[in-house]
Amino acid sequence: MYEALKNRMRYAMQIAVAFTPWVLSIYLIYWLEYSDTWTDDTPHRGKASVAILVMGMGLSFLVHTYFTERARRR
Repeated sequence: MYEALKNRMRYAMQIAVAFTPWVLSIYLIYWLEYSDTWTDDTPHRGKASVAILVMGMGLSFLVHTYFTERARRR
């Protein structure tokens, strides 16, 4: 029973670590808007937002893939 709980906690931590880049990219976009670094007149704002989100989601995907492959090798 202890081993099952340990495995569930490990999986939950891996999911949290895998989602971290995506959450940080969303927070970066929020911070840029909140601090008035970006305004409505900022050129290419939409493209930059999409690029930031794609990088965050891509990094999350790579981290999740790493954990999945590592678990598969065991």
